[in-house]
Amino acid sequence: MFRTALRNVLAHKARLLMTVLAVMLGVAFVSGTLVFTDTAGEAFRKSAVKSLTDVSVRIEPSDPSKPLTRELLEQVRDLPGAASATGTASGLAALSGKDGELLGTGWSTTGANHSPGPDGEDPRHPMTDGWGPRTAGEVAVDRLTAQRAGFRVGDTLRLSVDGPVLEKKLVGVFDTDDGNVAAGGTLLLFDGATAEKLFTAPGRYQSIDVKAAPGTSQTALEKRIDRVLPEDAVSTTGREAARDQARMIADQTTGMNTALLTFAGISLFVGIFIIANTFTMLVAQRTRELALLRAVGATRRQVTRSVLLEALVVGAVAAATGLAAGIGIAVGMRAVLESAGNMLPDGPLIVTGTTVATAAAVGVLVTVLAAWLPARRAAKIPPVAAMSSVHAPASARGLVVRNSIGAALAALGAALTALGHSQGTDGKTAVGAGAALLLVGIFVLTPLLSRPLVAAAGPLLRPLGTAGMLARRNAVRNPRRTAATASALMIGLTLITGLTTIALSVKETATEQAAGHLKADYTITMSTFAPLSPEVADTVRKVEGVTSVSPVRDVRLELDGSTAFAFGVDGRTIGDLLGLEFTEGSVDALRDGRIVVDTATAKAEGWSTGDTVPVVHQDGAKDRVVVGGVYEKAQALPGVLVPASLTDAHMDRVGDRQVLVGTADGPDEQIREDIRRALGDNPAVLVQDEQDMVEEFSAQLNLLLNILYGLLAMAVVIAVIGVVNTLAMSVFERAQEIGMLRAVGLDRRGVRTTVRLESLLISLLGAVLGIGLGLFLAWAAGGAIREKLDGYAMTVPWDRIGLFLVLAALVGVLAAVWPARRAARTDMLAAIKSA
Repeated sequence: MFRTALRNVLAHKARLLMTVLAVMLGVAFVSGTLVFTDTAGEAFRKSAVKSLTDVSVRIEPSDPSKPLTRELLEQVRDLPGAASATGTASGLAALSGKDGELLGTGWSTTGANHSPGPDGEDPRHPMTDGWGPRTAGEVAVDRLTAQRAGFRVGDTLRLSVDGPVLEKKLVGVFDTDDGNVAAGGTLLLFDGATAEKLFTAPGRYQSIDVKAAPGTSQTALEKRIDRVLPEDAVSTTGREAARDQARMIADQTTGMNTALLTFAGISLFVGIFIIANTFTMLVAQRTRELALLRAVGATRRQVTRSVLLEALVVGAVAAATGLAAGIGIAVGMRAVLESAGNMLPDGPLIVTGTTVATAAAVGVLVTVLAAWLPARRAAKIPPVAAMSSVHAPASARGLVVRNSIGAALAALGAALTALGHSQGTDGKTAVGAGAALLLVGIFVLTPLLSRPLVAAAGPLLRPLGTAGMLARRNAVRNPRRTAATASALMIGLTLITGLTTIALSVKETATEQAAGHLKADYTITMSTFAPLSPEVADTVRKVEGVTSVSPVRDVRLELDGSTAFAFGVDGRTIGDLLGLEFTEGSVDALRDGRIVVDTATAKAEGWSTGDTVPVVHQDGAKDRVVVGGVYEKAQALPGVLVPASLTDAHMDRVGDRQVLVGTADGPDEQIREDIRRALGDNPAVLVQDEQDMVEEFSAQLNLLLNILYGLLAMAVVIAVIGVVNTLAMSVFERAQEIGMLRAVGLDRRGVRTTVRLESLLISLLGAVLGIGLGLFLAWAAGGAIREKLDGYAMTVPWDRIGLFLVLAALVGVLAAVWPARRAARTDMLAAIKSA
């Protein structure tokens, strides 16, 4: 039986090749995901551990808004067992290249203090050229950035920390273990006093790293440090800090890993249908052969083993090739990320034993499990019936049981999903469970649903004559197989439709809300997400054509005993820049030094216009403020707006989240250029109008959707293979029928048209079910989104749905090319004789 199984594998090369391809794609996706995440995670982990090799104890403030003091640094440095103590003052610092464009993006562009020891060297940043910065006009840059940008010692660099352009002389190039730099970011070093002024405050640090003297353990040093630490500071050993960083990196890569593996699982789930169909087809082709084996003494168990052995061979080959392809995918994913500007730290490709074992298990187990049911069916074929080509159709009782189970699962899934929708965020679990049950239920019901849906296409097929009539009948001749094939495409389109609908609905809602309350012609922000200096707003006020300017500052207050996050604004101009709808009072209250709150905050706290509320500022100062108005809640605004003049004096560092700008004649490109010129043509400063912000938000959503489309394309590719397999099976089973049709006058073109239309019907069946399910699940997910995004309303993207239908039709046409060609070449006499 083993030799028989091997012979059968080699005897059906073309169809088994499609099965190998279907399994291989799923294995490649899984193994590629594991290799990529293992490689990236290990590179980041090594970078994190390496950067803490000289740190015995790290001290950090328990409240990041309250930096550590120089007095604490000196006190720790003098402790017994402390060889050195270094304070860190760091933050975001954007650097321009020689072409005026930014180097690095967002959070990866950083700056820090140069802290030389007694020997004049900073062990964290060893210089490879020049020396460390000593004055406010000097700066050093990491070696990788210097190489990428072509900087040399002596060059003048243009950079920006909080808006204004700074020009400093490059005096040194250094090596660093910083993972951001290895991933394509930039790191600048300033002298200590300048770094403190830019990022914290004179004599203030975000952390203090202490190195133990020889003979002193990290634990012993930490105990001595703990005795002198103030209540608002905490210490960790270097080993603990390294573990914390590694754990954080692992958590980050785990999220990405889970997301990618989810799509890999979808591909495998779709692949199971294809594998089962393929083995069903192979068993059908060998009905007489298997019956002959039974007649000469083979038992049912031996026949089952024969089919499962074939599946084992196919799975092993698919697992091996899938693992190799997965390694290639991992390399390609890294190249794609780096081409998009998302650099990863250098490191070797990591292929673990777990990855190899997973690839083997996935490839072999999935194939064997998918082939198990066809193997059982093959074993149950009575020898006499098989030799006579008598195929027992599915019993009516079996179909009734299947339909009953499917209806129950679909109804339960729909009910759970609807319940979860009504519960908002708390109903996420119900929505997820309901969606899974609904998908399974619809899959089970698809044979029943296929008949009316295919029949609905009858009027469209009638003008095509005999070919259209035959295609419609063939599509429902074996509803189970048709349903399995259509379901593979249905799953992919369900996810694509649902994700697209949710993403575009979020975009439309966010855009409407931004347009609803923002009256400013321009907003100014830092591309690094760093706060802007108040100097930016002062500079923009002087630009000709600018009529109103207001900073928007993040403020944390304690109002009536509760912590509140507020925006500090210019009360004199904010009414011209924000279009708020007030239910009580007006925006003019801000001009008078009062605060305004949104309806949700007012309801929660029981406040109304005229109430006096006790306030504790960030520096601990106590005061009382008056509620001057209540406005309708806006998604982009916090619950409290306060006059900036009320809070600035109580803030250690005043920085603006953004600056709102109004002009006399509305958005004008000349005024935009004047603003940019006034700010020193700083590429790190973004001057955007409403359309720019909408396009930026749309670009982010489109990038996310394109990534998801790319991942889901794997499932669609496997679904195409399924359509090809199903059509090939259909052509084989109807060989005699095709020969008879050819004999009575149906030409080859008519045969090809029949097969193509059948493929088109199967694909559109999957598309209609998938789009319908996708829209329903997008509606269900809207319950949770609505609590996070006020005013969320589902928007059906009819244009993209039309595109999905066209693509599904294209899938059907392309999948039919080989089976249609094969059917048209059928020898009519040989086919009739084979009966």
